[in-house]
Formats: sequence, C-alpha cells, structure tokens
Amino acid sequence: MKNNLFTKIQIMFLQLVVLAGVYIIMCKGASDASIAPMEKYEKEALYSAIQGFVGNEWNGSFLYPDPCGWTTIEGVSCDFSNGFWHLTDLTIGDLYDNSLRCSQAPEFRQHLFDLKHLKRLSFSNCFLSDQNKQITIPISNWDSLANSLEWLEFRSNPGLTGTIPTSFGYLKNLQSLVLLENGLEGEIPEALGYLTKLKRLVLAGNNFVGPIQDSLGRLTNLLIFDTSRNFLSGALPVTIGDLTSLIKLDLSNNRLDGKLPREIGGLKSLTLLDLSHNNFSVGLPETFKEMDSLQELVLSDNPIGDCVTRIEWGNLKNLEMLDLSNMGLTGSIPNSMTEMKNLRFLSLSNNILSGIIPSKFEKIPTINALYLDGNDFTGKLEFSPRFYAKLRSRFRASGFEYKKDSVLVVTKEEYEKCKSSHPIFFSNNEKSIYKLEQPGLYYFISGVSGHCERGLKMIIKVLEPAAPPQSANHTSSPTVAGANVANVINGVVFVAVLFVGFFM
Repeated sequence: MKNNLFTKIQIMFLQLVVLAGVYIIMCKGASDASIAPMEKYEKEALYSAIQGFVGNEWNGSFLYPDPCGWTTIEGVSCDFSNGFWHLTDLTIGDLYDNSLRCSQAPEFRQHLFDLKHLKRLSFSNCFLSDQNKQITIPISNWDSLANSLEWLEFRSNPGLTGTIPTSFGYLKNLQSLVLLENGLEGEIPEALGYLTKLKRLVLAGNNFVGPIQDSLGRLTNLLIFDTSRNFLSGALPVTIGDLTSLIKLDLSNNRLDGKLPREIGGLKSLTLLDLSHNNFSVGLPETFKEMDSLQELVLSDNPIGDCVTRIEWGNLKNLEMLDLSNMGLTGSIPNSMTEMKNLRFLSLSNNILSGIIPSKFEKIPTINALYLDGNDFTGKLEFSPRFYAKLRSRFRASGFEYKKDSVLVVTKEEYEKCKSSHPIFFSNNEKSIYKLEQPGLYYFISGVSGHCERGLKMIIKVLEPAAPPQSANHTSSPTVAGANVANVINGVVFVAVLFVGFFM
C-alpha cells in the first residue's frame, strides 16, 4: 500500500513539474513576442514601400516599436515566428480613418518585393485618374513573392492603367486575384492559367479586350469567376466546362458571341450564371438542364433566339431568378417553366413569344415578380385577384401590339358612338401604357376611322377593394394586361400597364 501511494505521489509531482515548465515557456514566448522587433531589413523595406505610396513625409515615428508593435495601423498585420515579427498583410488605400492613404504621386518601389512573408496585398482607391501621371502594375519581380503571396487585390483605381503582367503567373500560391474597377486594358494573359490554386478571379469593370483564354480551364479550384463590364469578344471556350468547382460565373456586359458550348452544362455546382448583354446566339445547349444547382440565371439581351421550348425547365428545381428578356425568343411558354417551384423572379419581356399565358404561374408558391410585356400573347389572363394583389406592380403582361393605329381613352358616350374629338388619353406609339388608378369603368377605342365600328374597342372594369389596405405601404397596385375583349378585374385597386390589342 505504501509503495502504491508513493508511486502516485511521484506521478503527480512530475505532472506539476511539466505543467509549470509549459507555463514558463508560454509566458516567455508571449513576453518575447511582445518585445520582439521586426528584422531590420524587413522594417526598412516596409517603410520604403509605404513611403512610395503615401509620400516620404511618412516615417512611422508614431509606431512603437514598429508597425508590428503595440501601436497598430489599419492595413498592416504581422505574424510572429522564429523570434521576429514578419509583415503578412499590407493594405494601401482610403478604407478606414487610420488607413495608409495614397499621395497624389504614388509609386511602386522595389522594396515592396523584399517583403518575403507577405501573404495579402491590397490597393483600394489609391491610383486615381486625376493624379499627376498614370500608374501601371510592375511587370516584373512578382516571382519574389511566389512562395508567400495568397491574396492580391486592386479595387477602384481608375488611374491604374496598362496590362495584367504575365509575371503574375509565378504566384503559384495565389488563391484570390481581384482586379476590380480599374483602368486596366489589353488581353487576359494565358499565364493566369498557371494559378491553379486560385479560388477567386475577378476582372470586372476594366477595359479588357480579346477572348477568354482556353488556359483558364486549368483553374479547377476556382469558385468565383467574374469578367463582367469589359470588352471581351469571341466565343466561350469549351474549357469553361472544366471549371467544375465554380459557384458563380459572371460574363455579363461584354461582346462575347457565338454558340454557347454544351460543356457549360458540366458546371453542376454553379448557383449564379450571368451572360447578359453579350452577342451569344444559336439557342441554348440542352445541357443547361443539367446545372441543377442554379439559383440565378440571367441571359437577357442576347440574340439567342428559340430556346425556351428546348429546355426542361422543371429540372432546374433550385432556380429562384430567371431573366430571358430581349432575346428574340419565339414560340409559346412551355408548361415546364411553371414547374420551377422555388422561382421568385421571371422576366420574358420584349421577345416574340405568342400563345396563351399559362395560369399555372399562379401555382408557384414563391413567385413575386412576373414580367411578360412586349410579346404577342393572345387570350385572356386567368389569374385570380389574389395573384394580382400579391404581385402588384411586379406583374406586367402584354395582350397585343398594334401597327398603323392609335388608342384613345374616352367617355362612355364617346365609346358608344366610336368617336371622340377630345379624348382623355391618346397614343399611337404601337405600345400604349395607361394607368388604371381608380375603381370604375375605362373605355378604349381605336382612333382610326372605321376600326372602332368593326369592334376594335374594349372596356376594363376596376372594382373597389374587398377589404381596406393593411397599411399605407400597400397602396401600390398589381399590373394587368388588357386584350381586345371586355375585361373585369376583381380585387384591390391597382395600376395596370396596358398594351392594347388593336390590329390592322
């Protein structure tokens, strides 16, 4: 018994000694870190680099003992290793009250590339267009940061011109490259295809031209790819389908053209796809239906033509936003388009669609915006008053367009006589819009002699609301389309956008 007790006491004593040793080491390490300096060469390189951007009058004299010490400054962060503090993050630009703000004549100095531990480098609102001279990104020395740099950003620098350096291709550990809203130009270099660890590539809001390079298909870890608001041209490369990790792809507002490659259907993780305001044509590949993770799909303002009937829209079960406006679409709305049960927003405006508007849109529980104006739909709208009340001004639908005619809003007597010398409203712009803002009867006739007598007239009745509005914020109204037949609209008072169906 005594031996066992002695053994337990020994073990407890040893544990206490070990814990005490660990505590002393931790305290010593913390103490060393609190008083440790930056290495002299790194501090000198940092000060010179900062002075290049903010001016030589900055000397860091208020920082103790250096930018990594007790006195901090926004935009500078450090890590402690091997007995020294090392700079890891450097942000230049007007972001915070205590930020390093650029002078009127900022410049890149060689010392920037001597910061061998730098992981993150960012410039925001630094290089402005009203500065003394235009600034370009250095074309060399980026290989000096190849082992450390993970994040490189240039945001909102309109005075930053020139091209993307091909030497960016040396930054093998880079995970984020953001060149957003600068004055950069030229083509996207093929060398960016070597940045295989990239997860984010944003080149939006510059003046880039030329194609999207095939080599970018090697960026298989990429999650976000945004080249919107440039002047890129040419066809989309088939290697776009190799970017299987993508969750966001925005190529909008460029000059891209040709047929979309079927390989785009391989982007099964994609949640946002925006190809709007380009020149894509020749329809959509059937593989679109395979992108079943899509939540937002924007294809508007492309001359794609007939595509709505070729896609099984019901397969896109997660889709919440679909914009197919101004695409030259023909044919009728397929029933599968009413099977997207998570859809919140749908626009088919300004196409050449015809036929009847499916009433099943009302069955989509999440729908709160439906824009169908600027087409050639016929027949009656079969939606309930509750549907119009739910969508209010977020619903637009056109009955018919007219040519070589005019539309008049008149009194009941003038409606019966098919004649008016002083109409309440007159329009001959081929797409007439008239707001129905009060309950009552509205009388419409053709303004061309003989047309009203042949039946080109209609009445729209707006009823009083069944119940008072819930609040002052609920006085806006849903939108309803008229046709060349009498219409009776039940429910709340509403504003109607009317495309009246007068024909020659």
